[in-house]
Amino acid sequence: MNFFAFKFLFFFIVFFVESFNSQPFNTWDDEKIVVINESQNSEIMNMESLYDDGWDQLPQIIFWKRIMHLSPDSCLVNCASNRKVLKMIPSEEWNLLSKTEKTEKRESFKKEFNLPSNEYVYVTSGKSEFYLFKQVYPSLAPGVSAFEKNNVDPWYAQAILLIESPAQLKKSVVGAYGAFQLMPAVARAQGLKVNSKIDERKDFDKSAFAASQLIKKICIPHAKKILNSHEIEFKEDELWFRLFVLHIYHAGAYNVKAVVDKINPESGGQELIREMWKTKAASFGNNSQNYSQVALASQLILNDIVHEEFEAVYDCD
Repeated sequence: MNFFAFKFLFFFIVFFVESFNSQPFNTWDDEKIVVINESQNSEIMNMESLYDDGWDQLPQIIFWKRIMHLSPDSCLVNCASNRKVLKMIPSEEWNLLSKTEKTEKRESFKKEFNLPSNEYVYVTSGKSEFYLFKQVYPSLAPGVSAFEKNNVDPWYAQAILLIESPAQLKKSVVGAYGAFQLMPAVARAQGLKVNSKIDERKDFDKSAFAASQLIKKICIPHAKKILNSHEIEFKEDELWFRLFVLHIYHAGAYNVKAVVDKINPESGGQELIREMWKTKAASFGNNSQNYSQVALASQLILNDIVHEEFEAVYDCD
C-alpha cells in the first residue's frame, strides 16, 4: 500500500469512528410491545405512559376519544376552554343553519348551560369515518421500524400514522400528502422527488424516511432550542417533550416558538402542553392546539384495541 492510499485509509477510519461516536445508535426495545394475532406478530410502541400523570383523564382527551368513535351524522356541543361536552345534536340540524343562525345558536347554548360570556362554544362532528385505526394498524410496525433504523424515536412514527392520514392516501387542502402528510417543499428538502410526474410521498418507506429526517434534523433541534431559551429542563423520552415536538411537526417551529414565548413558562411538563392547548399566537390556532390532544386520544384508542382484540401482548424486553 503506498503512502497516499494509507493516508486516505487512515483519515477515513478516523472520520468513521468520530461520526459513529457522535451519533450513538439508540434502541427503544424497553418501550416496545409485541402484539400477537392469528396472522402476524407486530412490534409497536407501548402506550402505558399515557396513563402516567393522568393524561388519559384530561377532559380534552376524553372528548377526542369520543369524537373519534362518533359517527359523522352527530355533533358534540362543547366548551372551547376545556372541551367539556354540553350535549349531542344531529349534524344535519347544525349544517342546515346559516352562519348567522349558528352564531345565535351558540349564544343560546351558552344561556342554556349558564356559561360565562367569554366562553366560546364549538360544535364538533363525529370523525369515525376518518380515524380508521384497525386499517392503519398494519402500517405501525413498519413505521416504527423505519424510524428506528434511522436512529429516530419510533414513538413519533406511531403517533403520526394514527392521526395524519390513517390508512388513507388523501391530499390535504394545503397540499400535504402520503402516510406522514408531508408538504411538497418539506418532502423535497428531505430528498424526495415531488413534481408533476413523480410524487414519492406515496411510497411508504421513502415517506417514512423523510418524516424521520424531518423529526431528527428540524423538529427535535428546534424543540430543544425553544425550551433552552426559556431555561426549561427536559428529557427526550418524556411524553410531554414528545408532544411538544409533534406540535413543531404540525405547526412549524416559528409558530410553536411564538406560542411558548406568549406563555413564557417557568417549567415544562404537562402544564406547558395544557397551556398550549388554550393559547394562540402567530398561526398557532385551533388546529394546532388540538394536535397533541388528538395524538393522545388516538394512542389510547389503539391501546384499547390491542388489549381487547388481539391474542396476546408482551413487553419487547
